Amino acid sequence: MLSKRREGDVQPGIKWGPFVFRIPFVHMRFALPEFLQGICVAGATGLALVPVMTASFGLSFEEAVTMAMFHTMLISAGWMIFGDPLAPGWLTPALPFIFAFVLGGGNTPEEQFQLMTALSLNFAALLIFLGITGLGAKLVAWVPNVLKGGIILGAAVAAFLRIFDPNDAASALNSTPIAAIAALALCMFLTFSKPFQRQAAQMPILAKIAGLGLLPAFVVAGVVGLITGEMQFNIQSGLLDVPTHAASMWEKASPMSIGWPDATMFLNALPLAFITYILFFGDVVTGNEMIKNSQPLRPDEKLDVNSNRTHMATGIRNAAMAVVAPFFGTQGVLWTGIQVIVLKRWVTGRDKMDSIFDGISAYYVYGFPVLFIVLPIVTMLQPLLPIALAVTLLLTGFACATLALTTVTDSTERGAMVLTAIAFSLFDPWTGLLAGLATILVVVGPRVFMQKTSEPDPEIKAAAAETVEDN
Repeated sequence: MLSKRREGDVQPGIKWGPFVFRIPFVHMRFALPEFLQGICVAGATGLALVPVMTASFGLSFEEAVTMAMFHTMLISAGWMIFGDPLAPGWLTPALPFIFAFVLGGGNTPEEQFQLMTALSLNFAALLIFLGITGLGAKLVAWVPNVLKGGIILGAAVAAFLRIFDPNDAASALNSTPIAAIAALALCMFLTFSKPFQRQAAQMPILAKIAGLGLLPAFVVAGVVGLITGEMQFNIQSGLLDVPTHAASMWEKASPMSIGWPDATMFLNALPLAFITYILFFGDVVTGNEMIKNSQPLRPDEKLDVNSNRTHMATGIRNAAMAVVAPFFGTQGVLWTGIQVIVLKRWVTGRDKMDSIFDGISAYYVYGFPVLFIVLPIVTMLQPLLPIALAVTLLLTGFACATLALTTVTDSTERGAMVLTAIAFSLFDPWTGLLAGLATILVVVGPRVFMQKTSEPDPEIKAAAAETVEDN
């Protein structure tokens, strides 16, 4: 039986400490529109890292799908077990840094997974400490915008380098170039083209196509891949044997099986954990701003936003992931696109979506067996997964580049930001961080570290405001 919420209250749930546990079908309703989009979009994107896991980390396809399933289970804990009113996702801008660090630092798949574990545990410890003490906002306020911009722009450069790397075995441009180019071009057009956005504002059908997210690009990629012969679909029947593949994945990846990282690995991973935290905090600010702008339109449901709780919850998820399925970057706090879609429907009224948790849960939970266990669905998506990763990196890179260029307005700081970005994208984390700090100190001067920068960037506020402007 569904729990009913009183007017103006927080959605009911089971409190435990600072967290709230909500049970599907008890504390949240089934939302059909979000469920259908989740099957199409969340399925392919949730499996997008599978090609990297199989090409570079020694996992079989079935083991990689099983690992992705565990990642999704932990992601869902963000709103279901811990109670955050945010649609969680990957720390996508950090992925290019992570790939470069782990694949460049580990000589064997075992060492690479140990580096993933070290990264995850460092990041988890940082989040939990900052969440308990409430020092997160103060730490990020100390980081100057020129360094933030260098990190974000560095993520963009690293993403583009990853997409066009001719030696990357998981690259879609190497395996299916025509289909990949068609998908990448269509995604860029639907997401960032100003002429298309002007037309979509006047034609609802175009707006609906754009609202399908990555799905149109996947459909085009599949059609082009079949026509050109770049793709072969081998659709299998049956269900994934989760216990068997989970056991073999554990043997290959878990530190309980392959051994824990040594002290050197933890030390080498520290700068990247800090860099990732800067990106994480940007997502926290973005998510909170989105809710702040949407809340006045739905006074019947109070959305309980607590940044300290978000820090602790994400830290716990990363610690669990480090032991069960270590692949750093998969346990973030916000999937911006999904948060926007859910909020836009939530603000239209209680009759359309009773609680924000109805919409969020539909993307992650109700389609869970279909996405990872039903082999016809999984094997149908298999040829498209390299393209899903390429599209994810391209959109992330473009968005990061545009955001980074708004963080500073002084021309000298922009030059220092570009040099910092190149250092982050080309060197190991310690070298990149030290080179970036040295560049900023020499070119801009130490005064830049004495200016508070806790105010959200204008670009973030604009993105947050967009969630309610169209309703």
